[in-house]
Amino acid sequence: MSKILVLAEKPSVGRDLAKVLHCNKKNLGYIEGDKYVVTWALGHLVTLADPEDYDERYKSWVLEDLPMLPDKLKLVVIKQSGKQFNIVKSQMNRKDIGEIIIATDSGREGELVARWIIEKARVKKTVKRLWISSQTDKAIKEGFANLKNSSKYDNLYKAARCRAEADWVVGLNITRALTCKYNAQLTAGRVQSATLAMIVNREEEIKNFKAKDYFVINAKTKEFTLMWRDKNNNSNIYEENRVNKILAITKGKAANIIDVRESYKKQYAPALYDLTELQRDANRIFGYSAKHTLSIMQRLYENYKILTYPRTDSRYISTDIVDTLKERLKAISVGSYKIYASELLKTRINAHKGFVDNSKVSDHHAIIPTEEVLTLSLLSSEEKNIYDLVVKRFLAVMLPPFEYVQTSIITDINGENFIARGKVVKSKGWKKVYDIGNQVIEDDENENQILPELKKGDSIDIISIESRRLKTKPPARFNEGTLLSAMEKPQKYISIDKLYAKTLGETGGIGTVATRADIIEKLFNMFYVEKNGKDIIPTSKGKQLIELVPEDLKSPLLTAQWEMDLELISKGKKDPEVFIRKMREYAGTLVEDVKESSNKFKHDNITGKKCPVCGKYMLEVKGKQGRMLVCQDRECGHRENLARLTNARCPECHKKLELKGEGEKRIYVCSHCSFREKFSSFNKRFKENEGKLNKKEVSKYMKKMNGENKANINSSLAEALANIKFK
Repeated sequence: MSKILVLAEKPSVGRDLAKVLHCNKKNLGYIEGDKYVVTWALGHLVTLADPEDYDERYKSWVLEDLPMLPDKLKLVVIKQSGKQFNIVKSQMNRKDIGEIIIATDSGREGELVARWIIEKARVKKTVKRLWISSQTDKAIKEGFANLKNSSKYDNLYKAARCRAEADWVVGLNITRALTCKYNAQLTAGRVQSATLAMIVNREEEIKNFKAKDYFVINAKTKEFTLMWRDKNNNSNIYEENRVNKILAITKGKAANIIDVRESYKKQYAPALYDLTELQRDANRIFGYSAKHTLSIMQRLYENYKILTYPRTDSRYISTDIVDTLKERLKAISVGSYKIYASELLKTRINAHKGFVDNSKVSDHHAIIPTEEVLTLSLLSSEEKNIYDLVVKRFLAVMLPPFEYVQTSIITDINGENFIARGKVVKSKGWKKVYDIGNQVIEDDENENQILPELKKGDSIDIISIESRRLKTKPPARFNEGTLLSAMEKPQKYISIDKLYAKTLGETGGIGTVATRADIIEKLFNMFYVEKNGKDIIPTSKGKQLIELVPEDLKSPLLTAQWEMDLELISKGKKDPEVFIRKMREYAGTLVEDVKESSNKFKHDNITGKKCPVCGKYMLEVKGKQGRMLVCQDRECGHRENLARLTNARCPECHKKLELKGEGEKRIYVCSHCSFREKFSSFNKRFKENEGKLNKKEVSKYMKKMNGENKANINSSLAEALANIKFK
């Protein structure tokens, strides 16, 4: 009897599938049962070949050899994954395997992972597709009961391959061109360059910003505060003479009420989470990076199976999920969630358009809890935090709206208008979910005054009328949360034609929910940006790179156009060959632009220390984990740590301390104040607290956190660039 081979994307997913499919015989790289053989990739096992695989001359980086445009891009096995590829290939080619089921992640990149492996293994067998959004036993069983013919996803694969090949042709050519031209480790790409350009442009706006003084005037009564407004409802005054005039005519006068307006309002819960929205809230509330949030989500999805597929850009669920809501509510009926879940289970769930809409669901629905029951005590604090965000949002969309009465009091003080607003809550509705724990919803304090009962014609005594001098503020620097917003909707952050803005809105911005975290991480790793607290600041290297990169490569419109084309390819409405031909021509144009440029690149962070390998002066750079020295020569690439940022806090200003030096010479230094202390004496003072830490348990937990989930989820371009040895 022939068997069926199931290809998963990661070992952990493979084990879950094997359990459901009753595969019990464990072997090296696969698990076998009576009917199924389950094997797995390690992220990508196959990628596009490096330039030197096409021509010996590409081993040396020479500007004159560019652009590199092989007739056809070849696939190669990733060296580090060669052993597992051979296992997968041998299982696929077994004579008793009659059918293959692709069970990699249900998305564009997951399709690419599987198809490249099948193509490289030269397998010609029936292929079917498992398409699921969660890793619970129930979801897996239902998925296998509803397998799709792989041909249904052929166009998705074509779009994935086009994206990978375009990134290779454009990304590697422009990276080599910049690196060779300016003898510096420089990389560029459609998403990376557009993202960096927004950060650099924002810094320029801040630098060129000139603050202006302005004034606001408030009148205080015994019970509440009134705010001055002009006829257009503006509160800011820029002329000091006008402020003094208003103060002169209103001081000592009573406020006469000329109108009292009450309006009954309903506020519905915000939509369910997609990955980007979740990363934004996790950054704002907990300070987690986008990549860290995705890593936590991946564990909750794969290891615990309590949340659905993380890499989704949908904030709604489809109608076929509605019947499962009660089971999901039962699964989360634990801890502080139980009271709200029980309340919903007692009634008929209102599956309204606020969270159920088939037209707003793409490949995967929003992130929601699964039907899997979990003991919350098994989760780490970080896992609890992310789980808490998702569960509360899930409960909120099904609970009644927040209802309140908005009251506006409009008064006249000797001819000048002063207004007070207040809010009387009638029903907390969904907001009661957020009474305990993380504050996700931000309220305007000025709207929440408690106002007494007043009517038109009443007169109120004014205790004081005062003005405050304020200054206009420059636009805020990006943090990881706001940068994700800018990547998702760049049209709101740059000046752009309305038609192009519409295109960006329709294509979901630059990058995808799956790749944005990696792009931000790469900006840090290449030292194009650095952090100051939560703020992201461009380095000199980053600013110069944006000057050197061809203009349209740093525009978000380019990636929007790519994504629109790729979406059409995935739907069978555009010829992939036409797209690739256009990308090859574009790569040639970019290389010529760099060759003809008269720009210069200058290292302005050179130190007095020479590289111990090549003797050239080293550069001081600031990474996410601290400061380091790197050799300025791209061919050398030597690095050494200078100071590592620790979690130890300064006893004087409470900022995080840097740890400098090696061995017994290590010293804690605060970069914010004058505190300095030897590592040994500092630790001695805190020995009692440190003694409570079980190092074995911490080590075990960290291994659990960082194990399989480090499987590469980058694009093939990111993988190629990660392995580049600048020569």
